[in-house]
Amino acid sequence: MSGSRYSDLDRPPLSEAALNRALLRPGGLWTGVTVVESTGSTNADLARAAQEGAAEGAVLVAEAQEAGRGRLGRVWNAPPRSGLTFSILLRPEVPVASQGWLPLLYGVAAASAVRRLAEVDVRLKWPNDLLIGERKLAGVLAERADDAVVVGMGLNVSLRAAELPVATATSLAIEEAACLDRDPLLRAVLREVEVHYREWTAAGGDAEACGLRAAYLAASATVGRQVRVELPGRPALIGRASGIDRSGCLEVEGPDRLHTLSAGDVVHVRPAE
Repeated sequence: MSGSRYSDLDRPPLSEAALNRALLRPGGLWTGVTVVESTGSTNADLARAAQEGAAEGAVLVAEAQEAGRGRLGRVWNAPPRSGLTFSILLRPEVPVASQGWLPLLYGVAAASAVRRLAEVDVRLKWPNDLLIGERKLAGVLAERADDAVVVGMGLNVSLRAAELPVATATSLAIEEAACLDRDPLLRAVLREVEVHYREWTAAGGDAEACGLRAAYLAASATVGRQVRVELPGRPALIGRASGIDRSGCLEVEGPDRLHTLSAGDVVHVRPAE
């Protein structure tokens, strides 16, 4: 069994056929789920597919990712089949100014799905992390590819403490979650993403009108707290995270004025307490 996909029975492989049977339906968002044993980056692969004309709703899942990237090019990896590493291809017909909400929408959907199945309290750290307590459970990365947007997530499922990439991370196994089965977790996340995406696009990308902004604020671990924002080439900003604006930017009340920050403006956002 050495080298087999079934060599670690605690980490069984995903079934591409079963996922497609469960998720593809006439008129649905998802147009095809592909599961690969290994790749460099699911986001990079789907970005290339988008540039070649791939349809909205493509999903790419990797059992292992060799060059996983987070925001600002941060690199991470995990043992094969120990998490969910996947990306989706979207072609939203909403104003570009509103598309900053996509990673936040994805976070709301993923947190809701994981909370429901795994029975753990998942919160959202702006702009792109899912937390349990102060520890990172998952990261979300959205990237533009011509007129498309690729959104990827890495969710730690069965990682053991010794396998964590950093001491500030966690996994569903470590948190003794009710569900460690990656198949229903993936299905639940994608179904929840579809619901929120349909509502958001129907509202023309207006996060207020479709209830997305309220849902994000309700799950936020950032808004309402004193934060320290690390900025590239500038002194850190310390203030109260007071809200999210119409474009998905973080509003921070500094000592002198209100600062509005996009994800690309910041290196880190951390609690200041």
